[in-house]
Amino acid sequence: MAAPVPVLFNEALNLTNSGVAAESIKFGSTSMESDKYITVCDSSSGTPQIIIVDMSAGNEVKKRPIKAEAAIMNPLSQVLALRSGTTLQIFNLELQARMKSSTMNEQVVFWRWTSNNNIALVTPTAVFHWSIEGESAPVKLFDRHQSLAEGVQIINYQVSNDKKWCLLMGIKAGAGGVIDGQMQLYSVDKRVSQVLQGHTAVFTTILPEGRTDKAQVLCFEEKKPDQPSKLFVMEVGREVKEGTFRLQPVAIPVPADAPNDFPVSMQASSDQGIVYMVTKMGYLYMFDVFTAKCLYRARITQGTIFVTAPITGGGIIAITARQGQVLRVGLNKEALAPYVVTTLRDSELAISLASRLNLPGADDLYVNQFQQLLAQGNVAAAAKLAAKSPNGVLRCPDTISRFQAIPGQPGQPQPVFQYFSILLESGKLNQLESIELARPVLQQGKAQLLEKWLQEDKLHCSEQLGDLIASVDVNMALSIYLRAEVPEKAINCMMQRGEFDKIVAYATKVGFRADYTYMLQSLAHSNPTGALEFAKQLANASLVDPNQVVELFMSQNRIQETTAFLLEALKANKPEEGYLQTKLLEVNLRGGSPQVADAILQNKMFTHYDRPYIGKLCEAAGLSQRAIEHFTEVDDVKRSLVAMCSNPQTMNPDFVIAFFGSLSPDDSIECLKELLGRNMRGTIQIVTQVAAKYTEQIGSEKLCTLFEDFKCYEGMFMYLGQIVNLSTDPHVHFKYIESAAKTQNFKEVERVCRDSTVFDPATVKAFLMEAKLPDPRPLIQVCDRFDFVDEMTAYLYSNNATKYIEVYCQKVSPAKTPFVIGKLLDLDCNEDFIRGLLNSVGINCPVDDLVEQVERRNRLRLLQPWLEAQVATGNRETATHNAIGKIYITLNRDPNSFLKNNQFYDPAVLGKFCEKLDPSLAFVAYQRAAGSCDDQLIEVCNANGLFKDLARYLVEKQDGDLWATVLNVAEDAVETPNRRALIDQVVQTALPETKNPDEVSSTVKAFMAGELTSELIELLERIVLQGSDFSENKNLQNLLILTAIKADPSRVIEYINRLDNFDGPEIAKIAVSSEYELFEEGFVIYTKFSKREKDAAAKAQLDVAAISVLVDNLHAMDRAKEFAERVGTDEVWSTLAKAQLREALVNEAISSFIKAKDPSYYTEVIAKAEEAGSYDQLTPYLSMARKKVKEPTLDTMLIYALARADKLGELEEFVAAPNVANIQNIGERCFNEELYKSAKILFASVNNNAKLAVCYVNLGQFREAVDSATKANAVSTWKEVSKACVEAKEFRLASMCGMHIIVHPDHLEELINLYTREGYPDELISMLEQGCGLEGAHAGVFTELAVLYSKYNPSKLMEHIKIFWSRMNISKLLRACEKARLWTEAVFLFKEDGQFDSAVKMMVEHPTAFVHDLFLDCCQKVRNTEVLYKAISFYLEFEPSHLNKLLNVLTPNLDHSRVVHLLRKSEALALAAPYLKSVQKENLSAVNEALNELYIEEEDYESLRSSIDDFDNFEQLVLAQKVEKHELLEFRRVAAYLFKKNKRYTESMDLSKGDKMYKDAIDTASDSNNAELVENLLRFFVEEQKDQECFCACLYTCYSLVQPDVAIELAWRFQMTDFVMPYVIQYVRHMHDKVKKLEDSIAPKEEDVDTNTQAVESMMGMQPDGGMLQLGNGGGYPGYAGGGGMPMPPQNGGMYNNGGGMQMQGNMGGMPNMNQNMGMGGF
Repeated sequence: MAAPVPVLFNEALNLTNSGVAAESIKFGSTSMESDKYITVCDSSSGTPQIIIVDMSAGNEVKKRPIKAEAAIMNPLSQVLALRSGTTLQIFNLELQARMKSSTMNEQVVFWRWTSNNNIALVTPTAVFHWSIEGESAPVKLFDRHQSLAEGVQIINYQVSNDKKWCLLMGIKAGAGGVIDGQMQLYSVDKRVSQVLQGHTAVFTTILPEGRTDKAQVLCFEEKKPDQPSKLFVMEVGREVKEGTFRLQPVAIPVPADAPNDFPVSMQASSDQGIVYMVTKMGYLYMFDVFTAKCLYRARITQGTIFVTAPITGGGIIAITARQGQVLRVGLNKEALAPYVVTTLRDSELAISLASRLNLPGADDLYVNQFQQLLAQGNVAAAAKLAAKSPNGVLRCPDTISRFQAIPGQPGQPQPVFQYFSILLESGKLNQLESIELARPVLQQGKAQLLEKWLQEDKLHCSEQLGDLIASVDVNMALSIYLRAEVPEKAINCMMQRGEFDKIVAYATKVGFRADYTYMLQSLAHSNPTGALEFAKQLANASLVDPNQVVELFMSQNRIQETTAFLLEALKANKPEEGYLQTKLLEVNLRGGSPQVADAILQNKMFTHYDRPYIGKLCEAAGLSQRAIEHFTEVDDVKRSLVAMCSNPQTMNPDFVIAFFGSLSPDDSIECLKELLGRNMRGTIQIVTQVAAKYTEQIGSEKLCTLFEDFKCYEGMFMYLGQIVNLSTDPHVHFKYIESAAKTQNFKEVERVCRDSTVFDPATVKAFLMEAKLPDPRPLIQVCDRFDFVDEMTAYLYSNNATKYIEVYCQKVSPAKTPFVIGKLLDLDCNEDFIRGLLNSVGINCPVDDLVEQVERRNRLRLLQPWLEAQVATGNRETATHNAIGKIYITLNRDPNSFLKNNQFYDPAVLGKFCEKLDPSLAFVAYQRAAGSCDDQLIEVCNANGLFKDLARYLVEKQDGDLWATVLNVAEDAVETPNRRALIDQVVQTALPETKNPDEVSSTVKAFMAGELTSELIELLERIVLQGSDFSENKNLQNLLILTAIKADPSRVIEYINRLDNFDGPEIAKIAVSSEYELFEEGFVIYTKFSKREKDAAAKAQLDVAAISVLVDNLHAMDRAKEFAERVGTDEVWSTLAKAQLREALVNEAISSFIKAKDPSYYTEVIAKAEEAGSYDQLTPYLSMARKKVKEPTLDTMLIYALARADKLGELEEFVAAPNVANIQNIGERCFNEELYKSAKILFASVNNNAKLAVCYVNLGQFREAVDSATKANAVSTWKEVSKACVEAKEFRLASMCGMHIIVHPDHLEELINLYTREGYPDELISMLEQGCGLEGAHAGVFTELAVLYSKYNPSKLMEHIKIFWSRMNISKLLRACEKARLWTEAVFLFKEDGQFDSAVKMMVEHPTAFVHDLFLDCCQKVRNTEVLYKAISFYLEFEPSHLNKLLNVLTPNLDHSRVVHLLRKSEALALAAPYLKSVQKENLSAVNEALNELYIEEEDYESLRSSIDDFDNFEQLVLAQKVEKHELLEFRRVAAYLFKKNKRYTESMDLSKGDKMYKDAIDTASDSNNAELVENLLRFFVEEQKDQECFCACLYTCYSLVQPDVAIELAWRFQMTDFVMPYVIQYVRHMHDKVKKLEDSIAPKEEDVDTNTQAVESMMGMQPDGGMLQLGNGGGYPGYAGGGGMPMPPQNGGMYNNGGGMQMQGNMGGMPNMNQNMGMGGF
């Protein structure tokens, strides 16, 4: 497997797969300004469109029908710039609006976005900048230099980040097929240009080492004639020359197979400091900007890259021409550093890159360099290296320890402080570094430094750091705890600072729950206001039980605080808080603050409290209104309402009205009855207001009944008066009219009757007639509005109120006079009164209604005088003339004259009137209507047989719709006789009579529309063929032929031959259409008109149309060929050829195209010929075509046809002659189709030695293949030739090829696979051995040779790797060694590569490779401590004799507890005893316990005792229990000692007593300071042991713990009085001194006492008279001035070195010598 490369490469998408035509993927048509959008101008489908690929939205493709030459998308936003000729436009696609446009004076040859709001425009002479902001036009920036003027193609344009430098790049053809590059660098500030020889460049910004300001760098490729390409990196625009960043030019490693390749694009990543350069042949170069070194080179595509763009975050994206590959190239951070180390072998560069880009893979390099710097004593450099180490590999505890261990130099800060200082300068410390820095800073009292660093966010905040600072600065600790998210300790700090208001917010934010109840209790006593605010915050955050808070405040009688808290806590108004809501109201109602409760209830803050209970409390507190709100029983409500309303001063009308809204309708009625019944006069006002307010809920009928029950019509009038104007209830309006009438409010009665629209008119009318009001106007209003005119007239006429009738007709409603007159006629009223009434009304009386009413009663002549009078006055009213007309028609007074001459009557009315009297009069009337009565006219004519009149009317009218009415017949209907009779009259009478061509035309159209084809043909033949004024009319001839085409195709050919004046081509198109398919008739028309046509172009067009009918419609190819031969024009032959091509008659089509001399369809001809394989016939056509069209396709296809026809001689002659064929592509095609001889000729003509070599290979000419490969000098060619030679067993030639392949690392593995796959490893090894001596031999050669040795010749491997290990890929070779089980070689490689961990593992896992000294050396350098423990296990199993040596070497890096566990598990503690003793100084429990076990096992009690005294970190009680039953006394004494140390005095004394170690028991009792234990020991000595000496010694040693009565009693009982006497004497003296001291304190001072002497004597423990010293031990007797006696001297034979012994002071009065006679062996 090949080693990872430092780039990540993939194909993001393929534009051809996204619907983009390959021919549109090229420079100028496709643009990419950023990694977001790709824009393509595509016109391949015939419809111009813009294709936008949104790569940021999952490669979404959008197509827009826009015609433009070029388009570029804004790098960030959806803003599109379009260019067509000299016109530029910018559109916002999101807003679908044009932003701005401009027209240039010159053609734009290149353009691109230089920023988000600026476009650069390059013309043949100058460079312009065009901002998309505002309305400004493009601004000229500078002129193009003359070296970039002519023959130079502009390929790129760059602007620096500060907009002060511009770079124009172009290319042009040079000598020898080389592409030269020219660049113009322009300074905006200085307005000067400089020409650079190169192809591409890029601006970027970097931060050079040692500078704080960024450098603006220009990176460009320089290529001068006859000189290698170089990369220049220099800073531009820096005013200060000192410190300017500039590198020496570096040669660009151009591959041998691409000497004429040139770069087309260069992109830079400022974040990475990497420059990506892409060449035309698809090579990718990657350079480090800081050193200009080439990091990587590889060919990423065989296609031509024409556009690139940078990727956000680093990398580039590129597009290949025609192929449409969108390639994405990025940095492989995991592999870059290893690649630089192993392949480039540049450790310094690897460290620089890893530090700058935080790359993995360089950890070992950093560690080694760090160790070297420390070894050299260069502390500052080592600190800087550690600070910049990637991923913090050196920022670990070991590094800090190493700096701490370095001694400081005089006058300089400690090395560890230098390290921390550099870390602070470079960034933020990690957790461990922050803690280690804080310790010494706090010790020096410089906490302000920590505060400064915290403000600058230089420290990592952790709980440990906060704990460290908490004792010094609470504020700073709080800040740390907050950042470290340690809520418990942060809240403790807030409590120390008294910031209770911040606790809740913080705890809620972090989700921490503290003991808030305790905090609140402590705060309530000292600060009730603060406690209230704190409680509110807790309640809002649901962090405390509100009941507890209420109990807390109420226990201190804090009503105000309780109220405020509950108002805040209960604001959510939750159902479960009902008890607290009740509590809140109760506290205030009973606590003397009813106004607070009233305010709470008024605001309706709560709804879940106990309403009945609160209602009673409100009533008791005098809050009547609130009490009523809470009552639920109707009786209580009625009582409260009466009580409230009885006192107008306390009554709140608004409340009462609003309260009724909460009652049910029935309860409301009950309450209103109660109010009216108790005090009608006093409550009528509020009752009517309530009734009006809730009339919809209660019901107006119930309320009216309520008032009627109490005979309170005034109240009902007041109630209804408030709602009548808004009500739509008829009952309300009627009751209001009734109540108003009964209360004599007649004006209101009239108003409602006049204005209301909802009352029942019949009911109101009946009531008013029955009431017989003095003024009948309300009744008149009702009857007039609701059409009760007859009843009103009868009522007024019967009541002799004729004057009201006159007034009504004259003033109120003259329009209803006809109905009044009609009723009066029914009532047999006097005609004189009627005439007078009619005359008084005059013209205001509607005539229609009047005539209808009078005519209905057969009294029409009554109106004649009145009507004639109206006409005489000039009345033009239609109704008047209709009425007088009816009278004249009835009386037969010249009606025909009236109907023809009168202009004011309605023809429809009188026509209808005349239909039964005289149909001819009806026809006259309807004809007079000017078309509005056509339907009635047709009906009358059909009904009475007036067909001739109707036919003439229709012809004259020329109305298509009217014709359709009489001629159209429904699909399922049968033709009526009327229709046929009408048609006959039209044909026979009406149409022959007319001389108007328009009437003829409209009639014909009507027949056509009515689909009367046979009748139409008959009509037209009569007009056109039989001779008339319209015989030569072109339209009629056209119509006749078209009608025949539709109705009778058999007659079409006759008409074509007989008629001459018609539109032939148009008729022919219709005839041959798919609807009629009269192809022969169409062909006849085309040939007939072609013969008559004089114009050559028109004649040719008709001939083409004629032959098109033959080939397209009749498919008569033979007739078409005959026709073409007869006509003989190029157009006809061309049409025939295309048809033959469609019919797959390829040979015939080619022949026709040749006769037509038409090369325009060469693409289709070529395609069809290729399908048919007609290459011989294709050759003359292509020869003809290339004479007229200079297209590469023709020449290319001609070459291919010659090759397919195997005409190699002609092919060679054609290739040698001038041509525009794409020989390369056709050569590839011939090669792919195995036409190797033809391909050889073609490749030789274009000097494509690479392909030529492959052709020789396929032809079996291997020597020639090698020669061609030598000329090509391309890796791919060498590979193909080599493969062929190997397969042909031409190993010598294969080796020659291989020498050129193995120098390329990317292709070496493929070559090796070839040899191994074919089974020739020995030949491969031989070739690689020769390759090791090549100048270009690289690591891959040595590595692969070693791998082959491991597989096929292991004996040579060790020698090979010892010589060349530094030039190998260690990791790959290691895998090979492991696979071949060559462990010794693998260990050697691991060691030399610095992989000591792996070397140790390998020796552990494979003992055959173990070497003791090598193993120890590697173990000291491993980094993974787990390996050390595996090494220990290995030594335990295989090398136990050297275990201690290994452990001693590894001691600094071991976890000794884990080692002990490992040894214990292997039962090898004794084996590692020297190691355990050497590390016991660290006082580790595991080590101490292990050694103690060894001492016990070895019965070495002295070492065990020394271990216990010196190292106390172990489970002492466990050890004590383990040895308390040991067979050796000294071990049991150790157990007793351990029990005493752990205050297990009883167990210790029991053990000592059991072993008769009484001195130990006495010392233990003294140390216990327990009088009970001392008493038990004394009893043990006297009762069980009868040991007088021990009894006396215990009294002495435990003097301060002995009860005097116990000591004297035991001595008296067991005859030991002499042995108790020293104790008694001492006790009496102490008591005497105490009494004396008390006496002296109360006695007057004596002047002659020498106080100084007494003080000295007292301090010495002596009496002034020089008496003897007193016994004393331990703490002394309480209150004794001597301070506790004198201590025992050290005992040499005991187990203690100090304290606890016994010493007799002075003369004991005959006491025996204790040391000699007490028999206590341990004393």
